[in-house]
Amino acid sequence: MNPIRHQLSGAEEIDRALDRDEPVRLLLVAEEISDPAARAVVERALARAIPVRPTSARSLWRLSKTDPPAEVLGLVGPPPDASQEAVLAGDGCAWLLVGLAYPGNTGFAIRAAEVSGADAVFVDGALLHEGRREALRASMRADRFLPVFWEPAREAIGAAKAAGRRVVAIEDTGDRSPWEIDLTAPLLLVVGGERHGIPHEIQETCDAILRIPMHGFIPSYNLQAAMSIVVGERLRQLEAKNR
Repeated sequence: MNPIRHQLSGAEEIDRALDRDEPVRLLLVAEEISDPAARAVVERALARAIPVRPTSARSLWRLSKTDPPAEVLGLVGPPPDASQEAVLAGDGCAWLLVGLAYPGNTGFAIRAAEVSGADAVFVDGALLHEGRREALRASMRADRFLPVFWEPAREAIGAAKAAGRRVVAIEDTGDRSPWEIDLTAPLLLVVGGERHGIPHEIQETCDAILRIPMHGFIPSYNLQAAMSIVVGERLRQLEAKNR
C-alpha cells in the first residue's frame, strides 16, 4: 500500500524515512546549509538518486511546518512528474476539476488538493496556455509537488475506473454526506465549475454523489470551501483508521 503524501521536516525525519525505505521523492534544501546533519542527509538522498532542489529561505519558511523552518524538507509520495498511470495505480486520492472558468479559482483548488495530500489533480477546463500558467501561479506552484494533468473529464474518469478507483462527485444533487461514505479508499473526487457545477452527463458516470449540508440562503459554498470540507473528513477518517 502506498503511503499518504506528506512532508518530512528536518534531517532526522528524512533519515528515519530513508531507513524505512519510504518513497522519498524530493528534497528541498536551503541555498546555504549550516547544519551538518542536513548536509549528510542531502548526500544520502543524492546517493539514492532522489532529486534535491535548492530553495530560498523565504520559500522554506512558507512551506515548512516548523518555526524556525528546517533547512531540508522532504516529500513522500508519488513524484511530481509521475505519469497518470502511476498516479491512478496508487492507493491515494486524486481530484478532477471540471469546467472551472477562472485561473485564480483553478489555482486555489489545485493548492487545496496539494495541501490535503492528494496524489494528483486533473483539470478539464477552457484555460489556454497563459491561463494555465496563471492558475499554477495562484496555486503557489503546487505542481512542484504533485502532478497536474490537463485532461478531458471523460478520459480522466475512464482511466480512474480502469485503475479500480471509485469516482465520487461533490454536487448539490447528491444524496449522501461526506461522513456517510468511505473516503479512505482510492478515489477520484470530482468538483465542478463556479457557475454550472458538474455537467449532468459527467455526474451520470460517477459511482456516488456527495452533498455537503447547507443551511443558509445562498445556494452553494465556494469551491475551495467545499473541497476543504471533504478533505477534512477524508483526513479524519484516515487518522481514525490508522490509530
